[in-house]
Amino acid sequence: MFYYFNGEVTLLESNLAVIDCGGVGYACRTSSYTLSRLHVGERARLYTYCSIREDAFDIYGFSTREELRNFELLLGVTGVGAKAALAILSSTTPDRFALAIFSQDEKALTAAPGVGKKLAQRILLELKDKLGGAAPAEGGISLPAGDVPAASGSALALAQAALAELGYRPQEITAALRSFEPEGMKTEEIVRQCLRAMVMR
Repeated sequence: MFYYFNGEVTLLESNLAVIDCGGVGYACRTSSYTLSRLHVGERARLYTYCSIREDAFDIYGFSTREELRNFELLLGVTGVGAKAALAILSSTTPDRFALAIFSQDEKALTAAPGVGKKLAQRILLELKDKLGGAAPAEGGISLPAGDVPAASGSALALAQAALAELGYRPQEITAALRSFEPEGMKTEEIVRQCLRAMVMR
């Protein structure tokens, strides 16, 4: 129904952001991650998901399309409702969530309030194929000739696959990797450095 709202932030509360678009305030339920990027009085764009039921019409808004996609993926998991999905997204970031699925990191999900071991295992099981599997195929993601190589199953390969799943193109990933030396770094550290390099470009 709504793809995104683009307007002034007029109110921020726990898991709630109100965006004024043309004099109408839209209440968007959201995550702590998105809230941390919003400021009252400033303009913002939230990508939305609408939940329409017989007794309710709820709008969920997120600062990035990646986080919105993660929310939609979580809602597709058996036993995961909007409340649990927001709790998970509030306890992590979009890139760390993707890494948790790739590496089948159960603890990263159970860190969210109300998410137990069984639910975390179900999320990992049902999303591992939708996010491309726990580890990339031989050689990591496909990169043009001459780009940074990655050994199968290595931290670098997992980082490349996670960044690709977040929507970054191979050329962008390669350029970011050339800005630092990833050897010996953990997957999460490589992803963080790449994201920082992309922002600085």
